[in-house]
Amino acid sequence: MKKILVTGADGFIGSHLCEMLVKAGYDVRAFVYYNSFGHWGWLDSSPDDIQNALDIFAGDVRDPNGVRTAMQGCDTVLHLAALIGIPYSYHSPDAYVDTNIRGTLNVVQAARDLGIDKVVHTSTSEVYGTAQFVPITEDHPLQGQSPYSATKIGADQIALSFQRSFETPVAVVRPFNTFGPRQSARAVIPTVITQIAAGLKQIRLGSLHPTRDFSFVTDTANGFMQAALSDKAIGRVINFGSNFEISIGDTVALIAGLMDADIEIVGDDQRTRPRDSEVERLWADNSLAHELLGWSPHYAGRDGFERALEKTIAWFVQPENLGQYKHLRYNI
Repeated sequence: MKKILVTGADGFIGSHLCEMLVKAGYDVRAFVYYNSFGHWGWLDSSPDDIQNALDIFAGDVRDPNGVRTAMQGCDTVLHLAALIGIPYSYHSPDAYVDTNIRGTLNVVQAARDLGIDKVVHTSTSEVYGTAQFVPITEDHPLQGQSPYSATKIGADQIALSFQRSFETPVAVVRPFNTFGPRQSARAVIPTVITQIAAGLKQIRLGSLHPTRDFSFVTDTANGFMQAALSDKAIGRVINFGSNFEISIGDTVALIAGLMDADIEIVGDDQRTRPRDSEVERLWADNSLAHELLGWSPHYAGRDGFERALEKTIAWFVQPENLGQYKHLRYNI
């Protein structure tokens, strides 16, 4: 690969991916969301050697001209840019259509016109909805249980349609619930850690019974690298998950134990999804990723989950990191 473009490079997974690619010796152009402050999102916290190695492009994936300009001179595109907050999608779905669907269309249209060697498009386990069978394979039916997941289904299908219609070399990777340092407090693991780290004894949460398949961010980022390197990924949808299922309630108890905290959970209605929108169960079958890409999670099973939680907690409790989170406020 001559040059790799990472859209959404300023985000949680994108920043970890950029760092991993640079350390592996790749030439990386980081597409960050334009703002008047010149902020590069989480890349601002990357070591100086990482920042100096990156070719930064500030733009907006909703703008086809900017997307095309960013992709020029690149042979691989890792497309992570998206709106991902599920609660926000309930009252601003138009923004999700514009960013997730139209943004993806802009990427694959430019890839077709520019002759890009490969596009790796980011999906999400939310497109499966509540599991109809477990573990969930890539053949599981798709269910849009939130405006967010519906737009990701649309984006996935747009990307795959270009591979089928125009032979645009597209792969779709489908991470399950990725967590780790830098994750937004919209997600449950940072929500719990930041509240406990701030000294709160009553932890405000939504539903505790749903189950999730949590994957550490370095495992997910490594999956993107393997998908970019392998032609076997083209035209395929590939799950990245740990193949380990745990409830939200048990996750909270595990975090509290690791942080040696005695807590009380307080229900918070604003953190609870509408009944038919809640995804009750997620558990990934990751065998296709292993078969096609040779990818397996380093942080697998309960032991791997605990080790990854320890790393995550260690990052969040650092005062300079914890200070960036509003633990008393629910951010959608």
